[in-house]
Amino acid sequence: MKKHSKKSRSAHSIRVQMAFVFIAVLIATVGISFLINSIFLQDYYVKKKISTLEKACNGINSIVTVYGSDSYELEEECNRLVNNSSMSIVVANSSFDTVYSSENRSDMMISRLVWHFFSNDDDRAPLRDDGGSTGGAEPPENKEKKIPPSRILKQTEKYSIARSNDAMFSTDYIELWGILDAGDIIFMRTPVESIKESVSISNRFILYIMFVMSLVGVILMWFLSKRITKPILELTDVADRMAHMDFDARYEGRGKNEVDELGDHINDMSMKLERAMSELKTANNELRRDIEKKEKMENMRSEFISNVSHELKTPIALIQGYAEGLKDNVNTDEESRDFYCDVIMDEADRMNRLVKNLLTLNKHELGSEEVKLERFDITELIKNCIVSSDIILKQYSVTAAFNEEGPVYVWGDEFKVEEVFTNFFSNAIHYAGGEKKIDVKCSRHDNKTRISVFNTGSPIPEDSLEHLWEKFYKVDKARSREVGGSGVGLSIVKAIMDALNNSYGVVNYENGVEFYFELDSADGMEE
Repeated sequence: MKKHSKKSRSAHSIRVQMAFVFIAVLIATVGISFLINSIFLQDYYVKKKISTLEKACNGINSIVTVYGSDSYELEEECNRLVNNSSMSIVVANSSFDTVYSSENRSDMMISRLVWHFFSNDDDRAPLRDDGGSTGGAEPPENKEKKIPPSRILKQTEKYSIARSNDAMFSTDYIELWGILDAGDIIFMRTPVESIKESVSISNRFILYIMFVMSLVGVILMWFLSKRITKPILELTDVADRMAHMDFDARYEGRGKNEVDELGDHINDMSMKLERAMSELKTANNELRRDIEKKEKMENMRSEFISNVSHELKTPIALIQGYAEGLKDNVNTDEESRDFYCDVIMDEADRMNRLVKNLLTLNKHELGSEEVKLERFDITELIKNCIVSSDIILKQYSVTAAFNEEGPVYVWGDEFKVEEVFTNFFSNAIHYAGGEKKIDVKCSRHDNKTRISVFNTGSPIPEDSLEHLWEKFYKVDKARSREVGGSGVGLSIVKAIMDALNNSYGVVNYENGVEFYFELDSADGMEE
């Protein structure tokens, strides 16, 4: 599987992306604040000043209405407004005589008030309390004075609010003039600092804040993103190891957040995948074994058919040939006919024994025959088999020795054990050479009794030892034919001993061969 390089991962890491997103959001926020500050701060500031003047005017109007213009309450309220709101206030009667003034030189304030009432610059001045317009020609005494121009910002029936500039002092003002409910005239103004300069200062301050916050934010975001992305990178490593079939990788969670829950799920998935892979491998191994077993059985079937065909071919050919000879009267003398008949009978007997052995082997291999375990005396069985083979021993000039005295009890299927011993003893008779001796022994060790059958003669070639138990395997085919062997006897021994769950084998010596098998001992128990 192709892995991403470290450089590629760094370029697309969540940590870097989070840092870029944070910086972009911070810059966008500061930029929007900068834009809003530049566009709307001035208007907002002016509206706040207008609202302040309106509240102050309404407060003074209420006090004058209740207490009168020469009351202590009016003076106290006006002083409070002057001190708290940095505004200038003049209250005059209808003849423009000063009732209250926050300025030492009230003539300038009165002049400004008169100018507002009689200026021709704007026909929207408040109405007089007698219903007549205050508009008209400017008083002669004000014509020569430099009255600052004004711009109406708000106008009601009781008062007007305008913005003016005093060129002498280079100061902007928000001014309010009007007629109170009691008939008195009021003039108020509050200075307006340079909004442009304030906006500029504010924007510069915002830029400084942005720079500092960006620096601090980037540092904090870098460490914060590291804390966030570290478990994600661990999960990535765990997933990568899982992708390469390493299911020992585990995510070690440190909390209970969403990433840790994801890590727990990945750990659970890793264990389930490992279990599934184990089950899959087991099933695959079983399938492979089944396939191998099937192939082996097929090979055994083919080999079996081939071996049976080979084993039966010779006797069938002999029977057919000698039977045809008898039919055609090839030999007319009695002795020849008897010879032909003997050959036919021998070969028929050979085929009969072969078929019986194959049926017996098939039953053992399929497990169709019940294994009956019982306690019996193995020495008595051996003695009986030797006595039964006395004629064959004499025929082959072989002597057999078995000197075991007293009973030796074992556990096993007596009929099948007899078949095993008979096979070993029969082979020993047929293949005995040299001194032509057979030595049968019973030896006991631990909880086992070993029965061994030794015959003198030539040892079995080492490369043939492991194949002796295979069906139809013959070390010397010519010799096997001579002694009547079919190559099935030892296969029957193997099947019986496997069913009894006991060991068996063959050992070569310089002067002969020993076959043995073992059974569970049952000594010390009386019948």
